[in-house]
Amino acid sequence: MDATISAFSPVGAAYTTTSHRGSTTTDDTEDTLEAPSTSEDETTQTDGEAEAAPTRPDGTPLAPEEIKLIEQLKQTDRDVRQHEMAHQITGGAYTGGATYEYEIGPDGKKYAVAGEVPIDYGPIPGDPQATIEKMQTVIAAALAPADPSPKDVQVAAQARQYLLEARLEASQQESATRSAQSEAEQNEPEAADSGQAA
Repeated sequence: MDATISAFSPVGAAYTTTSHRGSTTTDDTEDTLEAPSTSEDETTQTDGEAEAAPTRPDGTPLAPEEIKLIEQLKQTDRDVRQHEMAHQITGGAYTGGATYEYEIGPDGKKYAVAGEVPIDYGPIPGDPQATIEKMQTVIAAALAPADPSPKDVQVAAQARQYLLEARLEASQQESATRSAQSEAEQNEPEAADSGQAA
């Protein structure tokens, strides 16, 4: 799968899942992620009734290869939506709404063939512990799908770098705090001794 990145706030990226098929595509943004799509005209089998064969928008029957393409588009739609949902669920507050790119099938219906979820993966200035926690969430979100894209892996790698930098900063702060406490403890007995000598 191919991946692209787009901006999300001053520090951010978008996870992307892409599966182009070479047909007509349209861009569309969904405010909320929905369950895998089913077409409005889809007929379901009930109590021995035969399922109606898919047709073109004008009602003419589809060729077998077009029916096969529709099945592939339905599977791609499910896969893309599941991939983006995995990012959103795991990333929580650091992710935004999914955006999908659609392909129009031979039946005239839209199928998601690519998607992205924006995620804020920038460090939290001055708070290494909060950055550590955030980067752990971002890494988990980036790698949440069963098949992370190259862009997902890249975002996880950048978050790991920020995580390491935050751990180093936290360690330096802790060391400085211990040093200051140790120095203060050493000065207390000297102050007590000099008070007794007087």
